[in-house]
Amino acid sequence: MSNDPSSPEPSPAPTQAPIPGADKKLLAGLLGILLGWTGAHKFVLGYQKEGIIQLIGSVVTCGIGGIVGIIEGIIYLTKSDQEFVDTYIKGRKPWF
Repeated sequence: MSNDPSSPEPSPAPTQAPIPGADKKLLAGLLGILLGWTGAHKFVLGYQKEGIIQLIGSVVTCGIGGIVGIIEGIIYLTKSDQEFVDTYIKGRKPWF
């Protein structure tokens, strides 16, 4: 590398600003997969009514209702950050 002061310095790579709300994607996805029957992923996203429905449904069906949480967790994790925010944070879509 030369010490020629006239040669331009390489510019740093541009950083992309984080999308507000995308920080909940990983937590909600993992909670949906691991604790989906409790509705914990719904509470993280601010869906209290749906979280309570998820919990009651799982208790009434002896845990079979937890399959919904697993499916939702996988859906959350497979969406891009922007799709996740548009659908579940801005769009407030409570189920699937």
